[in-house]
Amino acid sequence: MTRVQVELRDGRLAYHPGDDIEGTARWQLDRPPKSAELRLFWFTEGRGDRDLEVIETLRFDAPAADDHRDFQLHLPAGPYSFAGKLIRLRWAIEVEVEPGSRVARTDLTVAPAGEAIRLASVGG
Repeated sequence: MTRVQVELRDGRLAYHPGDDIEGTARWQLDRPPKSAELRLFWFTEGRGDRDLEVIETLRFDAPAADDHRDFQLHLPAGPYSFAGKLIRLRWAIEVEVEPGSRVARTDLTVAPAGEAIRLASVGG
């Protein structure tokens, strides 16, 4: 059985800039992975170039085949999650175990009002 997941405390998916995120990274594999790490990052989707920035990476030492690790991350002041007609910016936390690039990702919203900012179209 292979299972990799990210669980956030209280199932919360919307955060304010500067908040702390707490949760647990879990994996259940046939054999111990060589490495396991968790990443907090933002990325853009849509037209044009895609951007991605990893804000924080946590490497888990001596991962076992059936394991879980608690984590706490601190969100920076920005950028905010937003959605427009041509592009949007999203936040995510993912855990990856190697070999095999087994990845689980949880998408987040990071904005002052707790929801992605909706960009209005210019000129009508």
